[in-house]
Amino acid sequence: MTGTVEKALRLWGMEGAEHHMFAARENVVHQVRHQGATYALRLHRQGYRSDEELISELQMMAAAGQAGLHVPAPVAAASGAYVQVVDGVQIDVLDWLGGAPLGKSGNPLDRVDGQTLFRAIGREMARLHAAMDAWIPPAGFTRCAWDHDGLLGAAPVWGRFWDNATLSAEDRALFETVRQHASDELTRLAPFLEYGLIHADLVRENILLDGDRVQMIDFDDAGFGFRLFDVATTLLKNISEPDYPALKAALLAGYGQVRALDTAALDLFVLLRSATYVGWIATRLEEDGATARNARFIATTRHLAQDWLSEKGVTP
Repeated sequence: MTGTVEKALRLWGMEGAEHHMFAARENVVHQVRHQGATYALRLHRQGYRSDEELISELQMMAAAGQAGLHVPAPVAAASGAYVQVVDGVQIDVLDWLGGAPLGKSGNPLDRVDGQTLFRAIGREMARLHAAMDAWIPPAGFTRCAWDHDGLLGAAPVWGRFWDNATLSAEDRALFETVRQHASDELTRLAPFLEYGLIHADLVRENILLDGDRVQMIDFDDAGFGFRLFDVATTLLKNISEPDYPALKAALLAGYGQVRALDTAALDLFVLLRSATYVGWIATRLEEDGATARNARFIATTRHLAQDWLSEKGVTP
């Protein structure tokens, strides 16, 4: 992979730049230092996104930055192109944001004033949604849709959660039941829900804190979706915190300082967001730590599904 990175650096006019692998999640990210500046060079997971989708992601990030959001700025190669293919790998470059992640999923939050922080996160999320509503995407813009079909249709964005091969017979029946009832509920509610471009993955690792500044990174799963889906993603990853009700209230209060949002269906979206991880992990079970993560995702979704169905008067 080092050879691929060095070939890419030449395309960006950074031949000989210092670099090292910084993260390996969906994408492999190298930190690059060149002429006093720092960059993130991303090697994208093969087959996950088309070139057009990646260019659209960068256009969305650029628009968010122009609206005053703290997000990485795309950096063009020497040719003017923003995405290059090297050794069959799609590569792009972003400027590097300082700061540290909010935390790591699965670990307790280590923040002195979580409510102040979550109000700030809520405000930035709302600012992003407002900016995207004000922006007119260019011709050819294409991103995934976290809509009804993207969550509950025959081919969801992150896979068929009810078909995860590790599900017990009881969990499979539960997830099929919840899919049916959630589908009916979302069909009924969709015309009344806020919908537009969203980040879709504002988990702890993708929220960088630099002093009081809240920064958003990794728009890899950004696309069209219900605004409650963005809220639900952040809440789900903090649902085990002992002060979760206060953090939830703070996030929603911060959001409401910028723009209004009807949160009556929020529990449904927290459930749906949890279910997406059961579908996502199903194709990654061979990865390190996947067995434990899969069990955790299923257990969380089981609990949320049982609670949601009970609230709807449905016997799980």
